[in-house]
Amino acid sequence: MSFSFLDMIVLAVLCLFGIGIYALLTMRNLIRIIIALQLLVKSVILFVILAGNITGQMALAQSMAATVIVADTIVAVLGMTLAVQIKRKTNSLDTKDIASLRR
Repeated sequence: MSFSFLDMIVLAVLCLFGIGIYALLTMRNLIRIIIALQLLVKSVILFVILAGNITGQMALAQSMAATVIVADTIVAVLGMTLAVQIKRKTNSLDTKDIASLRR
C-alpha cells in the first residue's frame, strides 16, 4: 500500500491535531498548554495550505496562513507573559493554582 504525498500531509495534519488535543486535555502546566495550542494552530495552518493547494488558490491560502501565524505568535507571547506573572505570584505553573490569585 503506497501513500501519495497528499495522503501523507493529511495524516501529518491529523497526527499533529490529535497530539495537540490530547496534550491540551491532559496537561496542567501552563507552558505545556501553550505548546499544545501551538501544535493545534500549526496543524490548522498546514490544513489551510493543503486546502489552498487542492483548490488551486495557493496565494489566498498563504496569505491566510501568514495572518494566522502572526496572530498565533501574539497569543503565544501573551500566554507566556501571563505564565511568567502567574509563576511570580504563586511560585507554580499548575492550572489549579490560578484560583488562588483572586483577591
